[in-house]
Amino acid sequence: QVQLVESGGGLVQAGGSLRLSCVASGNIFSFNAVGWYRQAPGKQREWVATIWRSGFTNYADSVKGRFTISRDNAKNLGYLQMNNLKTEDTAVYYCFVDQISRYWGQGTQVTVSS
Repeated sequence: QVQLVESGGGLVQAGGSLRLSCVASGNIFSFNAVGWYRQAPGKQREWVATIWRSGFTNYADSVKGRFTISRDNAKNLGYLQMNNLKTEDTAVYYCFVDQISRYWGQGTQVTVSS
């Protein structure tokens, strides 16, 4: 069983930055992919970004150019650097890892004020 814990969320003004972290209980290098989703109030969960073991990354159009996903295999950590935040980025952010199954963290709240 893989356990994930997110951190780094908080309240920030529009235009500001936050860095989310996701620590895994297992060897993160063993995971095929690490990524992030988000869910805003009243909306469905939305995919944000993924980084594969190869290092290849992919982003939702809504965050491309503003968010950067990365992973530190030695520390079993995944990161989501979020710059130039907008009010519409307000959501609970969930990290996931793909192995044979997909595992999810509990989420961290990001609130962007105008």
